[in-house]
Amino acid sequence: MNTYSDPRTSRRAFLQSTALGVVAAPFLAGCHSNGSRTAKAMTRGSFSIDGNQARLFSPAVTAPLKIMVVGDTHLFLDDVRGEPFQEFSGRMSRAYNQTKHFETKAATNPQQSFERTLALAQRTQVDLFAMVGDVFSFPSEAAIEWALAKLKESGVRFCYIAGNHDWHYEGMDGPEVALRAEWTEKRLRPLYQGNPSLMAAYDVQGVRFVAIDDSTYEILPEQLAFFREQVASGRPLVLLMHIPLYAPGRPVGFGCGHPEWGAKTDKNWLVERRPKWPESGHSATTIAFREEVFRAPNLLGVFSGHTHRMSIDCVNGIPQIVTEANATGAHLNVEVLPAAASA
Repeated sequence: MNTYSDPRTSRRAFLQSTALGVVAAPFLAGCHSNGSRTAKAMTRGSFSIDGNQARLFSPAVTAPLKIMVVGDTHLFLDDVRGEPFQEFSGRMSRAYNQTKHFETKAATNPQQSFERTLALAQRTQVDLFAMVGDVFSFPSEAAIEWALAKLKESGVRFCYIAGNHDWHYEGMDGPEVALRAEWTEKRLRPLYQGNPSLMAAYDVQGVRFVAIDDSTYEILPEQLAFFREQVASGRPLVLLMHIPLYAPGRPVGFGCGHPEWGAKTDKNWLVERRPKWPESGHSATTIAFREEVFRAPNLLGVFSGHTHRMSIDCVNGIPQIVTEANATGAHLNVEVLPAAASA
């Protein structure tokens, strides 16, 4: 059962912090905390991570479930329909054509990586295949159709939230919010399976997965209102986004909600041929959203992509885990388990 609300409406800094081995939330160095321990204990338990295997424990979870988090595949497949857009797709069509597998270091490519990851999800019978953006390097009809065909063929339940490249034709005129809306409707809409594109919630065995599109680095008022509704539901929540949220110690390009984000710190706008970040910095709504996410008593964790490097931060007891790029075959295997399973 899904719960929805529709308003109708290079690159990034790389990280150094990869958490390997097993880490329990109450003992994680750098785990910032400022909330009510009693309120959190009602829903949130510990978490652990070992390589690309993550586990979230909660006393509110009654049955185990498995999800696979995939981001930044950067599929670049195109055909004659894309020829009129080559002025805008040229750089990204060459960006990730050949990659090295994240474990074996053998040569691979985005299509092969996506197929193998999806086959693994099918084989391990995941409950949800969660795509957290930049599945595509630009909104290519051929790539979108290819991915949809593979997803449908697999029979795996999936959800999708857009990344900043999925809808972006570099150098195309117009504000980002309008371009996102335009290319969502023209190209990406089938990936949402009839669900809203900016925000949606997916119930999987008692856990609610909340997908919020922050691919412009900003949060809209209706998205904040939607998130508040999910928190008020009292259900155990997992948040899915493309761009991770700012965590103390992370650079401006890492996440949404950094206090120094704005025109003065935007280093990539010319390369990516997009409007410069605003002089005024983040909207008050975006700042409020980040603060409320890390105060939500029933939020078990946040999963995102965008940086192409795996990392983990813990803010107020809530883990935020970023997956390495699926262009290299990388993914996160996530289990959500009853708290008793952590004993």
